[in-house]
Amino acid sequence: MAVAQGRRLAGRRADGSATAEVADNRLRRDVSLIGLLFASTGSIIGSGWLFGALFAAQIAGPAALLSWVLGGVAVLLLALVHAELGAAYPVAGGSARFPHYSHGSLMGFAIGWVAWIGAVTTAPIEVEAALQYFTHYASWLTETGANDTTILTAQGYAVAAVLMLVFTCINIMGVRWLAETNKWAVWWKIAIPVLTVVVLLATQFDSGNMTAAGGFAPFGIKGVLTAIATGGVIFGYLGFEQAIQLGGESSRPQRNVPIAVVGSMLLGIVLYILLQLAFLGALSPENLQHGWDKLEFNGLVGPFAGLATAAGLGWLATLLYIDAAISPGGTGLLYTGTSARLSYAMSREGYIPSLFGRINRRGVPIWSILFAFIVGMVVFLPFPGWQTLVGFIVSATVLAYAMAPIALGALRRSDPDRERPFRLPIGEVLAPLSFIVANEILLFSGWGVMWRLMYAIAIGFVLLAISYATGAGRSRPSLDWKPAMWLWPYLIGMTVISYLSSFDTTAKEGAWFFGRHVLVGPTNTLWFGLDVAVVAVFSVAIYALALAVRLPNDRVEKYVGDLAAESQEEEKELAGEAPPAS
Repeated sequence: MAVAQGRRLAGRRADGSATAEVADNRLRRDVSLIGLLFASTGSIIGSGWLFGALFAAQIAGPAALLSWVLGGVAVLLLALVHAELGAAYPVAGGSARFPHYSHGSLMGFAIGWVAWIGAVTTAPIEVEAALQYFTHYASWLTETGANDTTILTAQGYAVAAVLMLVFTCINIMGVRWLAETNKWAVWWKIAIPVLTVVVLLATQFDSGNMTAAGGFAPFGIKGVLTAIATGGVIFGYLGFEQAIQLGGESSRPQRNVPIAVVGSMLLGIVLYILLQLAFLGALSPENLQHGWDKLEFNGLVGPFAGLATAAGLGWLATLLYIDAAISPGGTGLLYTGTSARLSYAMSREGYIPSLFGRINRRGVPIWSILFAFIVGMVVFLPFPGWQTLVGFIVSATVLAYAMAPIALGALRRSDPDRERPFRLPIGEVLAPLSFIVANEILLFSGWGVMWRLMYAIAIGFVLLAISYATGAGRSRPSLDWKPAMWLWPYLIGMTVISYLSSFDTTAKEGAWFFGRHVLVGPTNTLWFGLDVAVVAVFSVAIYALALAVRLPNDRVEKYVGDLAAESQEEEKELAGEAPPAS
């Protein structure tokens, strides 16, 4: 468990004052409410705002505004579920641990693995976004790859390595350094998008663009839904869970976590809708001559900066190029820490080697942070451009989000007496509804994303099997197979539905089967509308099955009861010896 074995060193200085040193495996509660709020807000305002408006408009036209509204409501619903869980169970790496409390160790590992995949690949994509914008000044950073996508050059890869190393060093310096560094970055990250919205709406807004080139919704409702998953909409909203992951290091998590989660989401929704509106209005008629799906203008590698330059707003373009380093950089910094805390949580639960659960004298999981750096550098190789990585990150993160509603429904039944500082209204209805919403987003992502995600999950289970085959017996937790029995029909069912669906039907994806490369793709057997309905019905059935096979109450009490005792012990230690929270 997270901090069970952590102990503050019992020494005293010569003057009798308490030492401030931390033993090898205990986190410090140094993050305040503002720190948590800015952690989530800083993650939401990353590279998504720099590119999301362009890609959403290419997929949905002006109706991309609806994509941001619907996507915002969907992610807010999932955020509210996380807010209740995060306040009731304030632990580091919470996304990886809530399913463990409700459905046992196998579920804890499965979702921890998926959440870690989404987190550890986010820092690289933020670095790629920054370097793509800076191609304006240093053309040698990127080049055009297959399908006209922008990818890193060898020199760009070297610069990316330096940026990733900076993220790693700041995280190693401690959570207080992480929170304080992020505070300054977030003020800038909020100010520049707001300034962009105000200036473009005031000087460059053409309302005729809202009905140009095929009308408000040239690609219909399907275009609106597709943009949610693959146009950068959901990617833009990702990040509210940062406050959850840092909950175990917050000074007053029961109060701070819900405020940070909900507050950051509301701010993100308003800002992204206004950014999309400003982008649509700032386009010139010649940009739309070939339709929204072939939207073109000078500056596609930096959409908002390109629009500002075309409008003669060179000073704004300069600020945007500067922001292209700060916004993605701040988000990459945070996700380097988040992925480390997820691997820390999995290590403390016994799924991966104990090395990743060790805490240094600054109170951070140093080996997990270093491992995140290594994996991030590897990710640049198969995903060398922003566009090539977005869909995969969205699907992995949303799948991890989807487990929270199931954990909430199960824990309300299995742990009913736990204090819940924030309680989701009509949670018995909103929990299954949010599970449906998450699965619909997975459907909208398309087959090309879905089969890659299933491969990644399969790799995780192979690693778990290796760990169990080679690890010490007493360090291996019981896998709780029965409570996780719903996971297999869920993953297989979503894969089959995606294959039969109408989404991404033009893509033929290659896969290796028994040494042969076979082209496979969605069949459109379930036409548009029917596939959406099938996912909804399927989700309700899986939700009911998951609650039926949840862990028995005494098992939940054992898992969560240990955590409560550890948290109380840590609070006593901190009250007597720790320095005041920031």
